[in-house]
Amino acid sequence: MEPYTIRPMEARDAEAGSRLMSQLTGQEVDVDEMRNRLDFVHGSPIDWLFVAEVEGRVCGVMGFRLRERIERVGRYGEVSVLVVDAGARRQGIGRALLEHAEHLAREHGCMGTWLVSGFRRAEEAHRFYAELGYEPTGYRFVKLFE
Repeated sequence: MEPYTIRPMEARDAEAGSRLMSQLTGQEVDVDEMRNRLDFVHGSPIDWLFVAEVEGRVCGVMGFRLRERIERVGRYGEVSVLVVDAGARRQGIGRALLEHAEHLAREHGCMGTWLVSGFRRAEEAHRFYAELGYEPTGYRFVKLFE
């Protein structure tokens, strides 16, 4: 039996989600903001949020999104969020969440999965992704409108 369960994120998970998203971004994500994000995802036909739960405690979050690819007709599964609680890392939870994303991508007829990884904890995170077969293909450039 696996020590964790992966299931869709629910409203009752907003507090844990806010804690984990704060760890991911390095900025506070309050519970109301997490509820707002969860409502957004629940209203979207192409976005899902999942949690990894260990003994009743949410210790990981994974966002999954379907992405159309125009330059080569097809679809990818995007891992839009991946975070495991600092105290629960190196226990296979991140790996299980990525495997779940890959399973979802296959179910939706995707040609593969991709993700964007920031520079916080880059060395550790990027090595983890490479170990699972993910290859860097470029940089994401962002321009915010104020």
